[in-house]
Amino acid sequence: MSKLSLLSMLIGCSFAANSFAMNPQPDPQNPTGYIVSRVELKAAEDAQTANPMYAVWAKALETRPNIIVDAIEPKAASNPENVKRVEKVFPQEQWDFLTQMAKEKAPEYTYTRFLRAIGKFPAFCGEYTDDRKSQSDAICKKSIITAFAHFSQETGGHISKENIWDNPLGLEEWQQALVHVREMGWSEGQEGYTTGCGQDDWQNKRWPCAAGQGYFGRGAKQLSYHFNYGAFSEVMYDGDASVLLNNPGLVADSWLNLASAIWFFLTPQAPKPAMLHVIDRTWTPSQREIDAGIGYGFGTTINVINGGIECGEQNKTKGQPVNRIRYWEGLAAHYNIPVELDEENTCWQQTPYGSLNLNGATDVLYTNWDGNWKNHADRPGGVSFECELVGFQTAYSALVPGDYEKCVTNFYRSHANWPEVRVVEKIDLPTEPTDPNAWKANTVYNQGERVVVNGVTYEAKSWTQGDNPELSDQWGPWKKV
Repeated sequence: MSKLSLLSMLIGCSFAANSFAMNPQPDPQNPTGYIVSRVELKAAEDAQTANPMYAVWAKALETRPNIIVDAIEPKAASNPENVKRVEKVFPQEQWDFLTQMAKEKAPEYTYTRFLRAIGKFPAFCGEYTDDRKSQSDAICKKSIITAFAHFSQETGGHISKENIWDNPLGLEEWQQALVHVREMGWSEGQEGYTTGCGQDDWQNKRWPCAAGQGYFGRGAKQLSYHFNYGAFSEVMYDGDASVLLNNPGLVADSWLNLASAIWFFLTPQAPKPAMLHVIDRTWTPSQREIDAGIGYGFGTTINVINGGIECGEQNKTKGQPVNRIRYWEGLAAHYNIPVELDEENTCWQQTPYGSLNLNGATDVLYTNWDGNWKNHADRPGGVSFECELVGFQTAYSALVPGDYEKCVTNFYRSHANWPEVRVVEKIDLPTEPTDPNAWKANTVYNQGERVVVNGVTYEAKSWTQGDNPELSDQWGPWKKV
């Protein structure tokens, strides 16, 4: 499979990062604020995301309108191409084979909803246009089977095949996915998972909790906590976080119960790659990741999901990762999914991502914006009026259009030392006078030198700079000639 080499691209980006200029000006509508031009902000953003991989990642997160998704039905001629590919490599009978237990316990999961969840994201099971084109079907099938291995752990029955009382059909554990649509012990109407709600921080400013709602685990990936519901809602509803924050039950009772898992599958969480890009090898591990044992294979998808408590030597025999690996190996064998020589099914030999320090690595790309706190002596107060890419989660993603501008303009609300910023299309700066003798604010004048302002000549009484002659009184540095 082809790979995109990041290092050479990053070297090019390091030069581009300084190819823009910021020229913030006092805001005429706000005595304590500043204005910046949208053109300058776009240049600042583009310079930091010039690496082609950012476009690849953003492309993977593109979505279709819900009006198209809601019309998807099995075998419909109007179905999008990636949905038709799924119907070919994983038809209804295969869905039924892996969800026999789910039919009784969680009927909210259906094949139609599965197709709609995939139809929302054209990149999942999409057509590759490079030298992986001929492998599009194989990558699609491997992606689905990988997802089901994790479904079997996250929402599976975990009932032994020999336990015929609870498992009368004698199903393998890897056939027992999707039997929970809500986290065990929780039901609609219960408040919960509201840790942090109401705090004065960036998460609550962007994704405010709704009164009386519970953000416990729902759906195939058990989406939890208000910040995840808010971020997912923005993807599903054209940037509107309030839909799922106000009605989180939709993640259980509609095709969002599977779409939430596909979204997670496609979303990189800096510095962790998207699971799809581990499988299709769009991602190339950095040297530090390689040194930490992180490479291709199912094991790295475990690290992406839950590496902090499932990966590393200390978790080698722990139940969760052992289950995931068993389910993956059972599914891969049943569906004849090849495991390449450089792929590892396990992650006990890997350093968990949460313990891996990638700061400063030149072959790693980050996906979240945070305020740039570096001093800029040429700008008001030394403030940068910019955001920069960081290796931790923030409210602003480099893969979401408009988030860079939100980072710059919203930052003052949560950081006392950050000025209020308003974006304008264009800043009209005063033009320099054309009269060679005209007074200039930035010029130093010594005693005896003369200037002209609005046709009146003034003479400097002493050294001066920046003092408007028209405003100079009898004690000022200027006198009329």
